[in-house]
Amino acid sequence: MLSKIAQNITPSATCELEGVVADMKAAGVDVIGMNAGEPDFDTPENIRDACKKALDEGKTRYVNVPGIAVLRQAICEKLKKDNNVEYTPAQICVSTGAKQALNNAVMAVVNAGDEVIIPMPGWVSYVEIVKLVGGVPVCVDTKEDFQLDLEAIEKAITPKTAAIMINTPNNPTGAVYTRESLEKLADLAVKHDFYIISDEVYEKLIYNGKVHECVASFSEDAYNHTILINGMSKAYAMTGWRCGYTAAPAEIAAGINAIQGHTTSNGTTFVQWASVEALRNNDESIKAMVGEYAKRKDYTFGRLTAMEGITCANVDGAFYLLPDVSYYFGKKDGDKEIKDSFDFCSYILEKAHVAIVPGGAFNAPKCVRIAYTNSMEKIVEGMDRIEKALSELK
Repeated sequence: MLSKIAQNITPSATCELEGVVADMKAAGVDVIGMNAGEPDFDTPENIRDACKKALDEGKTRYVNVPGIAVLRQAICEKLKKDNNVEYTPAQICVSTGAKQALNNAVMAVVNAGDEVIIPMPGWVSYVEIVKLVGGVPVCVDTKEDFQLDLEAIEKAITPKTAAIMINTPNNPTGAVYTRESLEKLADLAVKHDFYIISDEVYEKLIYNGKVHECVASFSEDAYNHTILINGMSKAYAMTGWRCGYTAAPAEIAAGINAIQGHTTSNGTTFVQWASVEALRNNDESIKAMVGEYAKRKDYTFGRLTAMEGITCANVDGAFYLLPDVSYYFGKKDGDKEIKDSFDFCSYILEKAHVAIVPGGAFNAPKCVRIAYTNSMEKIVEGMDRIEKALSELK
């Protein structure tokens, strides 16, 4: 019989959909993927070369649990340069992807029965990560523009609040949280003594002249109440390499290291050497990638908002749009009726062979998530297919 933990976990909707799409493609179906939260760009050549060099030099053995010293130093340099926040290598733990870093952080500060506030819409795994340690997820809606609702967050705080998990730029909304809102959040964390677990993995993917704000940089008190999460996947097109990290106050960092010592031990050694190269020598590749994403975002936003009944916020970060498609709920194509976002996505996949993700998976039941992580050519075709499929709903 399954454990209570296993029974209590909801499978990842995004991962399940990726499996369905992979099966359809293997069967010869021409599916356009606008579901995947990963760059479609190749990992830059210098990063690949650094990995090959590490392999050729035999850097394939166990290393310290929190990571090789040179990578932890490079992470400290990056945090100082990009985020104006200072850490020592002892405060860094390199993990097997940012998802493990998030799990480590939650395990380090959340006890069974503790509450963790999660702004919604939010990434599908946050709620489940909290549940894995016996914590209680407390979901709080954001404002209409997907910015943090500080009044709602303050009302949700109780003596059992151990942490809040935030993600800026945000998956799935694309929102970039303002400095003003993050400063107010930091004040609440200090006043009520809880941690801000700040997932900043999309920090490089920002448009419209907006700026990423790192909450840990605001003050010493904010620093002491923040655990930063980041990784190589999004900015450096390294999703399959699985390299993430935490930066935390010394006591929390020590706890995270102890936890990881009994799970994966160190992250993959030769990937860590490639990550050093990524952090130190890839500003130009990021700039080019972000420029292309900006073009795709603008095109996709324009096409979606020109479709009958669809509204969408023109947001500032990540590589997602979250259009409201509830206009089509209750409409039919023959015997197929669209009741909710899951039905909508199923219809688009079956009818148009375009994969998108139901907003219901992110606590956004009126919406769907569309990722512009495909070539412009495929995005144009995908929008054409979706528009045609919607025209057949009555």
